[in-house]
Amino acid sequence: MRRIPWALALALVPATLACAADLTPRIGAIEIYGARKVPQKKIREALGVQEGSILPPSRSDVEERLDKMHGVIAARLEATCCAQGKMILYVGVQEGDTPRTEFRPAPTGEIELPTEITKTYQDFLDSAKEAAHAGITGEDLTSGYSLMADSDTRPIQILFITQSEKYLNQLHEVIRNSSDPEQRATAAYVLQYAPRNERLMHQTLDDLQYALHDGNDTVRSNAMRSLKAVAVGAKLHPEQNIVISPTWFVELLNSIVWSDRRNASLALVDLTESRDPDTLALIHDRALSSVVEMARWQNLEHALPAFILVGRVAGLSDEEIRTAWVNGNREAVIKKALTPAKRPSLPDRILHKPSA
Repeated sequence: MRRIPWALALALVPATLACAADLTPRIGAIEIYGARKVPQKKIREALGVQEGSILPPSRSDVEERLDKMHGVIAARLEATCCAQGKMILYVGVQEGDTPRTEFRPAPTGEIELPTEITKTYQDFLDSAKEAAHAGITGEDLTSGYSLMADSDTRPIQILFITQSEKYLNQLHEVIRNSSDPEQRATAAYVLQYAPRNERLMHQTLDDLQYALHDGNDTVRSNAMRSLKAVAVGAKLHPEQNIVISPTWFVELLNSIVWSDRRNASLALVDLTESRDPDTLALIHDRALSSVVEMARWQNLEHALPAFILVGRVAGLSDEEIRTAWVNGNREAVIKKALTPAKRPSLPDRILHKPSA
């Protein structure tokens, strides 16, 4: 899918802003993440914009300036809504010695999905966009797939149930082999509606996990949304025997792409609800620094999923996490998560030393 500068950001500006005298998207907040050694002050200087400025006319030009900074190997800008009616500019920075996510090169196959699916998917996108402008963004995932609250969008999504069963083989082929990212993104979204037959679902999960390595942002985003929906349904229907690995979601917490971090944190909130110790240990060992900086983001909606993960890594109950959040005690929870677990004292270790 071609990158059109700031197209997504403009699409997300609430309809209420259309009545404002100044329709120019302006920056309400700047969030820099991934910077461990490069001073944020220098990154802000290289950005050339500040809070109150209009969005830079060329995202690629700014990213190129950041890429040339000493210690920076890659950078990514993403604008989203909203901070007091203005845009939030997220600036992802990848340094040379920090964890990074590697993505798969694009496949080269010419396979395409049937027109029936691509038309339904485009109708869904158009309808969902209109619903979002009207402020209708709720969705129900309890069936294991998305059903939007909007009464016009939901019937379109229901069509995916029969279409995914009818064209399941084509969906599997496209998500792995199509050279067209729009085709792969469509397949990644529609596969959440695939039949819950255990054998077929195993292949679907493999394909969606495979798509988390895709080099295209939208493909990864759709795959994460689909896996999150499947995971929600699986909790309510344990007889489906669906198991979703958290590994790549955790790795995507270190991505320089904001949408990767956002969607991965949302999915992991569901995947860590049971407090699986292995998953929490994986977050702690592989991505704790990234989750902490996300938990400090100014936008509360964007920060909350990461804060929940930080609290769970710290060993807090959901009630304790909720109380800390409501009381504004983010830093206390973060400090607890960052504090290394105390090792037993020497006498205790001797006392509990395994027998030979």
